Amino acid sequence: MGWVAKRRDFGELTFIDLRDRDGVTQVVLNSEDAPEAHAKAKEVRGEYVIAVSGEVTLREESQRNPKLATGAIEVHARELLLLNDARTLPFQLETATSDALASEDLRLKYRYLDLRRPQLQANLRLRHRVLREIRRYMDEQGFTELETPILIKSTPEGARDYIVPSRVQPGKFFALPQSPQLFKQLCMIAGLDKYFQIARCFRDEDLRADRQPEFTQLDVEMSFATLDQIYSVTEGLFVRVFKLIGVDLPLPFPRFTYAEAMGRWGSDKPDLRIQGMELQNLSSSLEGTDFAPYAAALAAGGEIKGIVVQGGATLSRKTLDDLQEFAKRYGATGLAWIKLGDETTSSLLKALGEPTVNGLASTANAKKGDAVLIVAGKTKTVAASLGALRNEIARREKLIAPNVYAPLWVTEFPMFEYHEDDDRYYAMHHPFTSPLDEDLPLLERAVEAGETALLGKLRTKAYDPVINGVELASGSIRIHRRDVQRLVFKALGMTTEEARSRFGFFLDALEFGTPPHGGIAPGIERLLMVLVPTENIRDVMAFPKTASATDLMIDAPGEVDYKQLAELHLKIGEHKKHEPFDEKVFRKLCDEALEDLPLIVTDTGATVEEKRIAVLERLVQKVRQHCGVIEGFKLEDLSGYSRSVQLVQEILGIVDFDSLHEHSHSNFFRKQPIIQEYVQKATGEKLGDA
Repeated sequence: MGWVAKRRDFGELTFIDLRDRDGVTQVVLNSEDAPEAHAKAKEVRGEYVIAVSGEVTLREESQRNPKLATGAIEVHARELLLLNDARTLPFQLETATSDALASEDLRLKYRYLDLRRPQLQANLRLRHRVLREIRRYMDEQGFTELETPILIKSTPEGARDYIVPSRVQPGKFFALPQSPQLFKQLCMIAGLDKYFQIARCFRDEDLRADRQPEFTQLDVEMSFATLDQIYSVTEGLFVRVFKLIGVDLPLPFPRFTYAEAMGRWGSDKPDLRIQGMELQNLSSSLEGTDFAPYAAALAAGGEIKGIVVQGGATLSRKTLDDLQEFAKRYGATGLAWIKLGDETTSSLLKALGEPTVNGLASTANAKKGDAVLIVAGKTKTVAASLGALRNEIARREKLIAPNVYAPLWVTEFPMFEYHEDDDRYYAMHHPFTSPLDEDLPLLERAVEAGETALLGKLRTKAYDPVINGVELASGSIRIHRRDVQRLVFKALGMTTEEARSRFGFFLDALEFGTPPHGGIAPGIERLLMVLVPTENIRDVMAFPKTASATDLMIDAPGEVDYKQLAELHLKIGEHKKHEPFDEKVFRKLCDEALEDLPLIVTDTGATVEEKRIAVLERLVQKVRQHCGVIEGFKLEDLSGYSRSVQLVQEILGIVDFDSLHEHSHSNFFRKQPIIQEYVQKATGEKLGDA
């Protein structure tokens, strides 16, 4: 039984390629042996569902198809039953990988048809085997599988949350979990010392080929675990899983610190299948240069680095121009080059002179026949540009050996990363990652003594396993001391009240004997992308979404009935094009409101609450006008809070809703302190807990 993949009619003989879960089998219908079945076969078309019965026989040796698992046999049918017909498909199904596939959007709209392709079915069955093997391995290691809630509290940090309004608690919202991070740590506090979960996670972030808004990860946490124990458990898991595709991973995985990985390969997920092309620091050879771009880069504390492309002297000018445009995508202002052919040629000869150019090539350890590609600028930009170029050149020049798997660990990630756009530090992983023990004094100095620049020097007990340039997981030893957790929150600019508002339940739990603990979370889809292999995450998911986070098959997200909105105490107004909300825009609206305050603020007979309400209503008006929500998006707070509190919540709701649903590139920023500052300026009184 199965689907008709192809029918070939040769008069007295009709051949049908019948596709089922195990592949394609050739069915032969002979008008002499089975006239009734042969007549029915004339009526079938592609994707009809049929059942046949007959005799399985060996094909003539010259007619066997070695490309098919069933290519040595065929079925001589005696009976044929038509189970269902089928409309003409919107696209042709391919039985093998082909450049002739229909567009991805069309295939996603009819995903249930696309899934009939043998390759996708093989991918999904491999997914099943991987999950089954994971559960076996974790059980053997003494782990307990637990489930954690899907409807949780929003704790904005990192990617945006997906928000779910509560019907029974008007004006309040759940969030879908970006990961079970806090819950797995609570399991450790509860004494469940070895936890795992194959968890569904949700992140409202900009998508790319290896990201989806909802995905699956293996969530693992262990109490009293050392780094070596976590490495050992994780490596053992990957070894077991890769055996499913006949690959024996080498043990132990080599380990490199984040600083070493970035310094050598320009990436925190280097592809060690690529031989050579490590970053070479050329800065010392250019000290005192009067070449303006390089002098400016060094004066600003930046770097000048290059990579050596073996045999690159044959690279054409067009290829070099293409590589320059590629490097610019990663922030490089330009890409200089040196080619060591029969004579030295370089884009830098005129600016630096031949002796200096030859000196740069020598410093980079380049030999005759090689090319050196050079980028100057900020350290982060240089690393990103050359790291990406390394991968791109290896891809173009086919320098990556097939069927090779090169695992490694990247360790000691920075604790914080600095964002220039808002002049503050953010947690590189999450705010529960433990710093290295030897860096704790630096954290105390940075927070308590105001030496903020030290935040950029802190290292963590964080670690990522990488295979073939793909970050397969991320993990860390967690903070289990509440005094250290307090310092981290303070470093991130959170007040005690804000920290308790977001994480109060967790901070309370830390006070009841929290054991040292750590964990890791391999991404199931990314793991499968390496196993298959594929560069598209949608190839390893049954029903994925597009790059714009839409489901073309079920037409989601979609509008909801007005009655549903009413039950949720929500009303959506029309949206107009506007500058997305960020701290700068929000402060500008506050300033505009301050210039247009209602007269009640000068009325000596008005109460403080009346003034607060008036100035907050004015700010609501400015916010609504900015994004076009004049009549709509309203939160009806029925919980008995004061009107001023309700107005603050309305402002937060409008900004968050607009940012989440209309401007996916908006940056999260803390609005409450700005509102408090605005109210104090407008009324001369603090807003308090509102």
